[in-house]
Amino acid sequence: MENSKYLIIYNDIVEKIEKAEYEPNAKLPSENELMQMYDVSRDTVRKALLRLEQNGYIQKIKGKGSFVLDINKFDFQVSGLISFKELASKMGGSVQTIVEELEVVKPDKYLQKQLQISEQDEVWKIVRARKIKDKRIILDKDFILKRVADGFTKEICQNSIYEYIENVLGLKISFAKKEIVVKNATDEDKRYLDLDGYDVVVVVKNYVYLEDMTLFQYTESRHRPDKFKFIDFARRHK
Repeated sequence: MENSKYLIIYNDIVEKIEKAEYEPNAKLPSENELMQMYDVSRDTVRKALLRLEQNGYIQKIKGKGSFVLDINKFDFQVSGLISFKELASKMGGSVQTIVEELEVVKPDKYLQKQLQISEQDEVWKIVRARKIKDKRIILDKDFILKRVADGFTKEICQNSIYEYIENVLGLKISFAKKEIVVKNATDEDKRYLDLDGYDVVVVVKNYVYLEDMTLFQYTESRHRPDKFKFIDFARRHK
């Protein structure tokens, strides 16, 4: 029970930071105040604050308290797990999702390895180009285990896959493991992206898990190299 309580506190404070209810450089309520606000133990408060610090939302200063960091300085947070719809709302400007492919397929050996599944499984293949300021600069290729999440339509994929999975299917997405590599552009990249002469793409591979540790999604997010910069938040552990 205490485990879930610290996540409630964490998510509540994250929401307040993202909505600027807690502004950059503002001091968070003290541990004692948070204990009273959420009716929890000191250990629970400290777990929530540790998670906030690890994920780049706050800086704890010994003897002074916890202070909010300026999250708006991050353009594309590699360590985060965020839908393109959520990212687009922060970017502003002209942003469009184009669904290029939507079908159920049998996994080849590569997909079987990535999703740790068998050839008997079925997988949703969803390919979407992301158009930003009239240029298609991101190609997202999602492969989702059909027996875990099903019922995808073009409308859902144009809007938000994660919104559908969490709000309609009632599944809880928990975390992702990521890998970043630079690859030669494929014929598919050249067909769906406005590469403007670039012959390589930056590929962010995502292995996405539900709260119960089920690996249900493998994604390749393929980016034109000159149009996106990836920023991570790193903290030195002493």
